[in-house]
Amino acid sequence: MKAAPVLAALCEHAGVRQTLVHTGQHYDYAMSEVFFQQLGLPAPDLNLEVGSGTHTSQTAQTMLRLESVLVKHKPDLVIVYGDVNSTLAAALVCAKLNIPFAHVEAGLRSFDRTMPEEINRLLTDQIADLLFTPSKDADANLLREGVAQAKIHLVGNVMIDTIIRLLPIALQKWQQNHMVVEDLRLEQGRYILVTLHRPSNVDDPEMLCSIMNALSEISNDMMVVFPMHPRTRQRLNSLNMVFNSSLQLIEPLGYLEFLALQQYAALVITDSGGVQEETTFLGVPCLTVRENTERPITVTMGTNILVGRNMERLIAETHAILNGNIKRGIVPPLWDGHAAERIADIIIRWMA
Repeated sequence: MKAAPVLAALCEHAGVRQTLVHTGQHYDYAMSEVFFQQLGLPAPDLNLEVGSGTHTSQTAQTMLRLESVLVKHKPDLVIVYGDVNSTLAAALVCAKLNIPFAHVEAGLRSFDRTMPEEINRLLTDQIADLLFTPSKDADANLLREGVAQAKIHLVGNVMIDTIIRLLPIALQKWQQNHMVVEDLRLEQGRYILVTLHRPSNVDDPEMLCSIMNALSEISNDMMVVFPMHPRTRQRLNSLNMVFNSSLQLIEPLGYLEFLALQQYAALVITDSGGVQEETTFLGVPCLTVRENTERPITVTMGTNILVGRNMERLIAETHAILNGNIKRGIVPPLWDGHAAERIADIIIRWMA
């Protein structure tokens, strides 16, 4: 969702040649190939086929396999996205080889160093040559950490570029009863959408039980639709829990299907950073099952509410929203669909 608009924007500039490297960190159809198809991404030029594994293993394997690629291709610039293990791995390889690199979605901070993503963000931003930020709070974080002002560029949120481009197509799928709309007989505003995948929520059996019991209780008031991340389903299967028919556990969805379900949900319950941003743009209430967020602008300006890991509060906030007590947010500045164009323009000037 972040790479697609930047790739497209750079294609508009003559003389730019791009090589797309897929790490293979996400490797099955539901978590990888379907996104390439729906986002209109070209097939990767290279696939490192890193696969699953521990954080250390993924980072190390990406570094080892990417180094030979960069030595062979000798790029003028490498672009990394987000805060996953491959982001940091690519950053470290570039630093060791003295290859300039840019970080898209720089400066976000949860201030929770127990999160692997926070370590990835902090280290990547310290060695990046170009830092593209989605919001002013990200700029402030970088300046406080000693990053040179000249490296920081406030460009807006590239994920919103993708939403604006593909939302009409996603909603058309809904109108045509594609996806799970017909199977579950979904009606606009008459279901709750859930997505959970963070280890702090799904790897702890006691916490996962608490969350599922809360969702089961919530489903007595309104249908709950939960597309399950493969890791979450694996953890849940080992617990042998039984739920009523109003709590629908379904397979992972493609980007377009999930976007449509977000748009028409009564509210979204999540622990995903990207979903916090998407719901803020769409104006859909969002309850985040985390103690903190690296995207505070979704709380201060948007529709997001942090409920922590307190299931009583999750249930209470859900009831409040269903009873009409809805937080009204606004779309943050520069979340306008042109972030990738600004990134491409800055890169072209920098290279010149």
